[in-house]
Amino acid sequence: RLGMGQLSKCSFCLVAGGLGERLGFPGIKIGITAEVTTGMTFMERYARYILAFQAHARKLTGEVDLELPLAIMTSGDTHEKTVKLLFENQNFGLSSAQITIMFQENVPALMDVAARICRKGNAVEMKPHGHGDVHALLHQHGLPKKWEADGRQWLVIFQDTNPLAFRSLCAVLGASVVNGFVMNSVCIQRVPGEAVGAIAKLEGSTGSDMTINVEYNQLEAVLKDTPVGGDKADETGFSPFPGNTNTLVFGIPCMVRCLEATGGIIPEFVNPKWANADRNKFKSATRLECMMQDFPKLCNHGDKIGFTQIERLMCFTCVKNNVNDAASKQPQDCAFSAEADIYASDAHLLRLSGADVEIEAPDRATFLGISAELGARIVLHPSFCISLEELKSKVKGKIRISKRSSLVVEGDVVIDGLDLDGALELSGTGELRDLKVQNAGQPIVSIPEEELSTRAPCFQMRGYMCGKGEMERVHICNSSRGSSNKKNTDASVQAALVQIDVR
Repeated sequence: RLGMGQLSKCSFCLVAGGLGERLGFPGIKIGITAEVTTGMTFMERYARYILAFQAHARKLTGEVDLELPLAIMTSGDTHEKTVKLLFENQNFGLSSAQITIMFQENVPALMDVAARICRKGNAVEMKPHGHGDVHALLHQHGLPKKWEADGRQWLVIFQDTNPLAFRSLCAVLGASVVNGFVMNSVCIQRVPGEAVGAIAKLEGSTGSDMTINVEYNQLEAVLKDTPVGGDKADETGFSPFPGNTNTLVFGIPCMVRCLEATGGIIPEFVNPKWANADRNKFKSATRLECMMQDFPKLCNHGDKIGFTQIERLMCFTCVKNNVNDAASKQPQDCAFSAEADIYASDAHLLRLSGADVEIEAPDRATFLGISAELGARIVLHPSFCISLEELKSKVKGKIRISKRSSLVVEGDVVIDGLDLDGALELSGTGELRDLKVQNAGQPIVSIPEEELSTRAPCFQMRGYMCGKGEMERVHICNSSRGSSNKKNTDASVQAALVQIDVR
């Protein structure tokens, strides 16, 4: 509740410099479909959350024209495609005035340990500099200072393929207020060896200390000479050092002070691939890099840096592997595993709502060699609930959902009793009581190998799609009911649709 009251004071920044080619998607990462039940891309999902936060803030403050600003950091690879994606989708409902796009330049590549500049043909070879540039770009555009003048207190920086980044944001904001954090990293329990950074308190020989992210490829070396003895599990089975999800909440006043003093220049490092055991020759040109989570290096000793550890299913999943690479990794962090996490997260939220909720246990499904738990496909749009606290007022009575069902809920809807065995889309404003739905549903079906290349990239990278079936669409207006039948004209899914309009 405390965090929900802070939403009117928030600004947002999306780090969107990555292409999806390595993931099997021929476009920018934010253009990847997050889940196939609604077909929402990552960018649309993020925009919907910001709009829902904005709607709540308007209601709370009475400022009907309040807009929550969004900065997007692009790269040479993604800039034009990001602009095009936003233009073709009318900014996904956001206004042009609330969006600022910040273009990140590449930096010269280094050819050897003497840091000589590398030439490629007749030009200097250029490489990405890392997402730490986001701080300098924010400063160069004057955004934190402007936001502070506009009464903003918090900046939320998030990355491009974590569909759960905002699910627990209100709780994280509340933790920042209570603890006076100037930087709050959203963290999870980390599996030793997992490719996410770890939050640690580093203590110097002079008595100084710093709470900061240590990258996973450096963690073993940092810990091997400590009592911990390396990147190992404790009695819980997890690392004693929380995993950093790179969803970061900054106090804007502190950020303004630090950026004014430093220009937002984050200390750089190099991580070359070595060609020999002596480590004096590179395999290929390398680059200087910087990371946005190294912001504590710009802070004063008295600035409070902290983290909020949240159940993984409530704050983090991602798409960073293609299916071939994901098969040998744990967690798999690919399109299918992330999609399954979206449904599981919203199912978990429903169970936590306080209502009498029973959702049938999922089955294990496998597509293109990737296995995950896949049961009821539940999508609770942020317009329905922005937090567990809000959900508690939206769900009542007895809720029963079978594992073959799909449920999509959008709008200011109250569900008081639901028995679902099939597919249901629920939208509108008002309360719906004791609804029973049973139909063929819209199952997830495997795409035959010989047909895979003919499907859209979002399906190719998964190996499945929504099959033919039936769906009931219920739109609520106030408290009375009516119904009409319509045929689905979507060429990709031939479903019989039943729309119930309550007028």
